[in-house]
Amino acid sequence: MTFVIALPCVDVKDKACLEECPIDCIYEGERMLYIHPDECTDCGACEPVCPVEAIYFEDDTPEPWRQFNTANAEFFTDLGSPGGSARLGPIGKDHPMVAALPVQDTA
Repeated sequence: MTFVIALPCVDVKDKACLEECPIDCIYEGERMLYIHPDECTDCGACEPVCPVEAIYFEDDTPEPWRQFNTANAEFFTDLGSPGGSARLGPIGKDHPMVAALPVQDTA
């Protein structure tokens, strides 16, 4: 099991979770952040600092957002396990499901 980032992060990308993550397993896509399922140690440090409550333990992701469990994992198909987001910086893409979403109202 791992933590995942869901819809409330799309078009927000506050990055408080990225700064709080002790193992650097949260990566920045074009429109949202993603947690690497093989690098996450389930410490939970990211969850309480998310201002939009977008981070869930995989089994606790609300049903309407369950597709984000798959999107977080599949985002890393081409990247593999880079061993930390700081080395890569922002990644110029998103999972196709996220890329296809309409722009979210972040007001």
